[in-house]
Amino acid sequence: MDFGIISAISTIVNFLNNIFWSYLLIIILIGAGIYFTLKNNFVQFRMMKEMVILLKEGTGEAKHGISSFQAFCISTASRVGTGNLAGVALAVAAGGPGAVFWMWLIALLGSASAFVESTIAQVYKEKNGTAFKGGPAYYIEKALHCRWLGLVFAVLISITYGLVFNSVQANTISFAFENAFGIGRTSVAITLFILTGLVIFGGIHRIASISEKIVPFMAVIYVLIVLAVLAININKLPGIIVLIVKSALGPEQFMGGALGAAVMQGIKRGLFSNEAGMGSAPNAAATAHVTHPVKQGLVQTLAVFTDTLVVCSATAFLILVSGTYKTSSADGIALTQEALTSQIGSFGGPFVAICIFLFAFSSLVGNYYYGEANIQFLCPKNKFFLNIYRVACLFMISFGSVAELTFVWNLADLFMALMAFINIYAITRLGGIAKRCLDDYIAQKKAGKDPVFKAKEVGITENVECWD
Repeated sequence: MDFGIISAISTIVNFLNNIFWSYLLIIILIGAGIYFTLKNNFVQFRMMKEMVILLKEGTGEAKHGISSFQAFCISTASRVGTGNLAGVALAVAAGGPGAVFWMWLIALLGSASAFVESTIAQVYKEKNGTAFKGGPAYYIEKALHCRWLGLVFAVLISITYGLVFNSVQANTISFAFENAFGIGRTSVAITLFILTGLVIFGGIHRIASISEKIVPFMAVIYVLIVLAVLAININKLPGIIVLIVKSALGPEQFMGGALGAAVMQGIKRGLFSNEAGMGSAPNAAATAHVTHPVKQGLVQTLAVFTDTLVVCSATAFLILVSGTYKTSSADGIALTQEALTSQIGSFGGPFVAICIFLFAFSSLVGNYYYGEANIQFLCPKNKFFLNIYRVACLFMISFGSVAELTFVWNLADLFMALMAFINIYAITRLGGIAKRCLDDYIAQKKAGKDPVFKAKEVGITENVECWD
């Protein structure tokens, strides 16, 4: 690709990102999170125990579609990726320790948005052979009766996840392996092309199977290693927590202008990682076979907490405890590798490289599925366009593996912002449906029942073919 063209595109992307992330999106995301938190009576906190119970119950095989746990793993496979290791490092390097506070805040508030979008996706899902499909494009058309906007969203998410975000994941893998093992980025590109192709041509059940196996394993191993490091440095943790809060809310941040950088980086990287309210996870939520939409809404809420409050926090504490963010010129995944190496020795870099491969490869697979679901919305029953999309996805993975770091991250930020605008608009208008579903679920639980959803009983009569 002509580097002059890339430079011109990069200038436009940076201009738009400055407008979206400095002014508009921060207000919209926080505002939506507060609105849904209050509207649903703090559902993300008061039903935490129920979320864990539902996740455990959903580990069996589903008769139709995929299980609730598998849908959780697909969405978590997309969430838990480079954002948790590289994105957090980028946020701390650019926004300081205070960025971690704002990352937490967007997760706590955004989890309410995640509940709403995933519940609505379940209500308006469609049958897809022996499985289900759905997501924002589907509920925008079915519930808002606005097919053109659904088409716009479907195009955006197909480009954002299958193409742009996957180039980011591949970019991070290639940098990590180059730093740790000296493996050329072109070699990584070829390897990822082959491995991803083998999976994505296998369909949703293979994607679910891969995600179900990789995601829990990779998350647990990484968090355990980091927890061991933090245990060794436990005397530093109180000071680190104070540093995070002080850097986010201290008077010198207000006076020195550092607050804006911390807020923007924390929310931007937090959203990239947990995807709350962005309209991606509902595509996975809609595929689950559950007896009530709220069940999957709650499970997806738990995924936001898992991503940000556990995995992202582990990386953030690792970097802050090591202190490398103050002295190193490294950025992204290289900074995380340096931080772990400083704590456990030369094994740190290769370990992070292996972790990022597992994290990011599962994200490549999960991201692709989001695109596939929306290609089916755009071109139902047309395998030709789906196969073209698969090839384009593999090409972008190869491109991202050798591309410049800043360019692919900035491009991801822009498409992420556009998706979030449309989805927040849609779920704000449809939030009442999620509230009715929640009230119905709670009423049935209080009556001692295992909740079963009947759309007509909550006043939903149109385009709910799976809940008649």
